[in-house]
Amino acid sequence: MFFRHSEALWADYPELVPGVLRAGGIRDGVDVRPRVAHFNSLAQARLAAGPEGEFPEVQAWRRAFSKMGLKPTQYRCASESLLRRFRKENALPPLHPLVDLCNAISLAFAIPVAVFDIARVVQQLEVRYARGDENYLTFGGEIEHPEVGEVVFADAAEPLANAHARRWTNRQSGLSAVSAGTREVLIVAEALHASAAEDVGRLLGTLAQELAAVWSVESRTQLLSRASPRFEF
Repeated sequence: MFFRHSEALWADYPELVPGVLRAGGIRDGVDVRPRVAHFNSLAQARLAAGPEGEFPEVQAWRRAFSKMGLKPTQYRCASESLLRRFRKENALPPLHPLVDLCNAISLAFAIPVAVFDIARVVQQLEVRYARGDENYLTFGGEIEHPEVGEVVFADAAEPLANAHARRWTNRQSGLSAVSAGTREVLIVAEALHASAAEDVGRLLGTLAQELAAVWSVESRTQLLSRASPRFEF
């Protein structure tokens, strides 16, 4: 199995910096609340200086969404949506320990972080332009099909691929969402701002340290690039 971004996407977004992490041995029933509180406090301190819309990480994704033909205030990248909700409510609802931790780290870094249950991914996960016939399972249990040319995370299911995320970093699918039965995960962080390489690298290191501390598991991480776009997992 492998993860990659298509060459067409690299050509259109050469500033992209993706980071990936693969880990097994995940389980629910662990307490991550003190760790979540720590990362939340980092986000709170940054938000106290100005709203998320002024963050360079968010502004870069807004430019990308505009380039994709999407209204950036209608369709927001995942980190902006989390920051916006966190600023208004001062908390995020608990979902699963790993998701809660990744959401908190996403808040602290203002970078989208997606977590996929590897068991629900068929053969590969490629970020590419949609053909329009991919199946996307909503969290409500409905099947949607992305627009032609929309950026999706697609696997190799037949006869139709599954789209595990729509509008790039906007919304994940319910198909590969982390659940109580999840044991192996692929975590993807993507950024487009000027210091993305440094920031995504720090984010990956933080994730690996947290997973080791909470679940006592070793993670494999990699920063990807156009010259080295593929991660085997």
